[in-house]
Amino acid sequence: MTNNNSKLVIAIDGYSSCGKSTVAKDLAKLLNIIFIDSGAMYRCVTLYALKNQIISGGTINQNLLKDGLNKVNISFKFDASTKTNETYLNGKLVEDEIRSLEVSNHVSAISALGFVRKKMVDLQQEMGKTNSIVMDGRDIGTVVFPEADLKIFMTASPEIRAERRLKEYQQKNQKITFEEVLENVVSRDHLDETRDESPLKKADDAIVLDNGHLDKEQQLNFIVNELKNRKLI
Repeated sequence: MTNNNSKLVIAIDGYSSCGKSTVAKDLAKLLNIIFIDSGAMYRCVTLYALKNQIISGGTINQNLLKDGLNKVNISFKFDASTKTNETYLNGKLVEDEIRSLEVSNHVSAISALGFVRKKMVDLQQEMGKTNSIVMDGRDIGTVVFPEADLKIFMTASPEIRAERRLKEYQQKNQKITFEEVLENVVSRDHLDETRDESPLKKADDAIVLDNGHLDKEQQLNFIVNELKNRKLI
């Protein structure tokens, strides 16, 4: 669906629990291009660190993590039967594990480490060299693909985002309160915005999409219209 079979790069950045991955997946399906969930990549590193006692008492053993990064193999697959994207860590399906509150509570600290970001950015840029892609994250339009054809910055109030995340936990029968989720959302916002390495911020040429009161179809239409206006599709 891209113009003249040219390579298309779409960057979708924004706050946690804004639905970036959902709209990015839907857009990738519509355009028949590759979706890369950069947030899932950092969550995989976090899960690996938790499972290998690299995080203890909230402290990250950076030397162990540096050594272990070469043992972290992340891949994505599209399940045609369920029409869902799946994340694999070292060959194991970890889509549910990486969405746990424990991972959520540590992923911002892992993501703030310069050597982790460099490794992930290198992998992400490699993925986008030869393929049309849509990628979501925190620094896609500012660091990973600063020359992206279209940059979207998604936002919504912390309360709305916490409510969305709470529903996800409830659907997985995870017992957690709204207050706990909201605290995690606000904490992650602060960490993401103030970290030294590639902090979360809107690229100067990004289009803001506040989806606090938009459904999935409206969000998708917003981005598709932007692509059409720029004659990218």
